[in-house]
Amino acid sequence: MLKAELHIHTGDDPVDLIPYSAHDLVDRAADLGYDALAITLHQRQLDLAPFRGHARERGIVLIPGVERTICGKHVLLLNFPAAAERVQSFEEVAALKTRWPGLVIAPHPFYPTPSCLGRLLTRHAAVFDAVEFNYYYTRQINVFNEMAVRWSHAHGKPIVANADVHRLEQLGPTYTLIDADPDADAICFAIRAGRVAIRTEPISNIAAVTHFTRLAVGGLRGRARRWTAPRTVPAECTALTRHTR
Repeated sequence: MLKAELHIHTGDDPVDLIPYSAHDLVDRAADLGYDALAITLHQRQLDLAPFRGHARERGIVLIPGVERTICGKHVLLLNFPAAAERVQSFEEVAALKTRWPGLVIAPHPFYPTPSCLGRLLTRHAAVFDAVEFNYYYTRQINVFNEMAVRWSHAHGKPIVANADVHRLEQLGPTYTLIDADPDADAICFAIRAGRVAIRTEPISNIAAVTHFTRLAVGGLRGRARRWTAPRTVPAECTALTRHTR
């Protein structure tokens, strides 16, 4: 079984200010026994070629990815070509899947922020291969992950556990075990087939507040270099906005 984290941001992120490099990430993950990592910058897919050698030396498979905003909602696209960073609608995501054996994950779908999928997850259920169980919960509050688990059971989709890493100390408490060979294609195939198990433990209330504050500050500081989305809004997204108001 491979220990994996499938939702990670690094200092190359064009939206949030992240205080560590991809090399730092690989070293820390290797120390914690991880076997596979998906780097998923906001809106941009990082070229992994400069990092693969170092990751291979540390026994880690790197999976290309992007956390793309589709109709205003976050979607994880893993193991697709760089063209994944240009898709703008769920229809285009579905078309991309017909041409490439990538993986589409719904990240933190029911958390109460505007960028989370919410009801659109059900509307576009066929597009998604898996649903995320997110690191951000405590013993007292876990309702949003519970909603994701119920949705996954109702729709026959596997659950993967991710930390949505913005700080290296997030690595560890929550991760996914995958029954696959150490290869990006094999890992994605195994997840689609449901050959996964999640390992997770709640974080403390203090850690939750600390991480949330750091995320907010990092987002604000990152605005100066923020990636700008295309101004053209696909007709599909316009129709969805009207329908969900």
